[in-house]
Amino acid sequence: MKIAQSVLESFLQEVKLESVSPEDPVVVFHLPKPWELVGTGNYAGVFAHPDYPDVVLKLYAPGRPGIEQEKQVYEKLGESKYFPICYQTGDNFLVIKRIRGHSLFDCVRYGIPIPPQAIEDVEAAMAEARAKGLHPHDVHGKNVMMYQGRGYLIDVSDYYKPQEDNKWRDLRKAYYRFYLPFMKDRGWKVPLWTLDGIRKGYRLYRKMRRLFSS
Repeated sequence: MKIAQSVLESFLQEVKLESVSPEDPVVVFHLPKPWELVGTGNYAGVFAHPDYPDVVLKLYAPGRPGIEQEKQVYEKLGESKYFPICYQTGDNFLVIKRIRGHSLFDCVRYGIPIPPQAIEDVEAAMAEARAKGLHPHDVHGKNVMMYQGRGYLIDVSDYYKPQEDNKWRDLRKAYYRFYLPFMKDRGWKVPLWTLDGIRKGYRLYRKMRRLFSS
């Protein structure tokens, strides 16, 4: 499931993306056709080509670190039903299996019910990663995909970091305490501006928690 070298070289020469702020997603200034933008993170953009529907290309922005560590994480994960498989790598990119479905973030945004099975799949995935010597990190609503009621993790770039990360613990707690009893089967759509406000508020909460616990 590799992308042809000529297709890769053409894309890498033409695409333009930049990390404007380390705390915000990278910005894509130019995307050559027929490539499409799947999503952006703080370090990289993820792109897809119609001739290769089963894979995506993750391209790190200039100056952003971490690709060598991410390659090592994929080597440790190997084949797993919970994580993408890495098929191809370069100096600043990885070609990985495309996980279909909706992120948990978009499920809440569009009123798509999230069953408990998807949440517990994430718990199982994180346990598997730990058993392979990794440290699940930065697991949140945009990095968890749901397809046919099952949960999958799509961003493993920080799994080499040994620090404790409470994002998923807090999200899981919110799911069982608020989402499951009050929202799951109501079909409510939460506006993007509300979700962004929650995200920014949670970021501030985490900073304050670190400040007062140090």
